[in-house]
Amino acid sequence: MLTPTGELVAAARAAGSAVPAFNVITIEHAEAIVAGAEAANAPVILQISENAVRFHGSRLAPIAAATRAVADAASVGVALHLDHVEDAELIAQAAANGFHSVMVDASTLPYDENVAATAAAAARLHAEGLWVESELGAVGGKDGAHAPGVRTDPGEAKAFVDATGVDALAVAVGSSHAMTDRTARLDHALITSLRDAVPVPLVLHGSSGVPDDELAAAVTAGMVKINVGTALNTAFTAAVRRALTDEKLVDPRKYLSPARDAMATTVAHFTTLLAGRQPGTDLSAADVRR
Repeated sequence: MLTPTGELVAAARAAGSAVPAFNVITIEHAEAIVAGAEAANAPVILQISENAVRFHGSRLAPIAAATRAVADAASVGVALHLDHVEDAELIAQAAANGFHSVMVDASTLPYDENVAATAAAAARLHAEGLWVESELGAVGGKDGAHAPGVRTDPGEAKAFVDATGVDALAVAVGSSHAMTDRTARLDHALITSLRDAVPVPLVLHGSSGVPDDELAAAVTAGMVKINVGTALNTAFTAAVRRALTDEKLVDPRKYLSPARDAMATTVAHFTTLLAGRQPGTDLSAADVRR
């Protein structure tokens, strides 16, 4: 059930919940994300980053086509999102490859240049019917807006949204990309201030490192789209390591299958939590296996 990103985000915002957006690297990621969302009976966003496109030889079309096919067969609403894009040529390929939205990332540029680049990209993408997300500051996990102690200013955020016309804004409130432990603490008062200042939905990047109670509180405070990537890779890699203790194992299906199941279980947990329901503690791989 391919569903535009804007529709999923608007529905979550109206319901006081959040829609999760999970990063796709391989087709197993896409299959696991949809399986987990179906187990939770909740919509989801499949997002492919510019880094993932580089991993696939800088060719967007093959991984986009595979991901779109998985999404189209889903029994829940699934949107396709192109994430953290700096390359103008990649932005230009989004609509033709079936994406519903793009995260235009000019956050490493000085503020005025970020505004100009984002506004130009947003105008082009809106003309093609796509929903646009952007971010203030540097990419999380590096020095910049997500570095310890650095936060998004509500007044500047409003000015940025007004000047660029973006449909959603990723903000820095204490999370960071690539965290493998869930110890991040968020500034919930700031989230509420940003929600009140900015007319568009707020997006939390680097959510893998945020504990469940912090995520639930962030949604209550005003977060609407929650990005998760590293948590899937952590589950994937742990399952592969367990399977490869058998030194005679050579069939990749024997380790990719449990890795896919592990990611699906992780997706089901996050998706259930963000939909405002209590995640099941007894959810097993069998519950999410396609």
